[in-house]
Amino acid sequence: MKYLLIAIIKLYWKLTPPHKRRCCCFKVSCSNYVFQQAQKHGFIAGWKALTYRFRTCRNGSRLVWLEKEKVLLMVLANGDQLNENEISENLVRKYKILF
Repeated sequence: MKYLLIAIIKLYWKLTPPHKRRCCCFKVSCSNYVFQQAQKHGFIAGWKALTYRFRTCRNGSRLVWLEKEKVLLMVLANGDQLNENEISENLVRKYKILF
């Protein structure tokens, strides 16, 4: 099963050009993260990573600047929070340009 999950991700990478993929809010893209987890820890870890990312990397996440602490956070759709070092560099850069 591990190899099937890895093969599906590789097929996704091969068939979907980078410019057609959704922008991930995580620094390590969802497909890369799931691939790494499956490769290192097996199918169950890869599947858990996939379901977690699918639930959290959806519309409803938002960037929040905490003025007092001078910290940028991302609040995910399920309420989890990402620190700036876990957020996609593209999103951080866009946010800092706007504000």
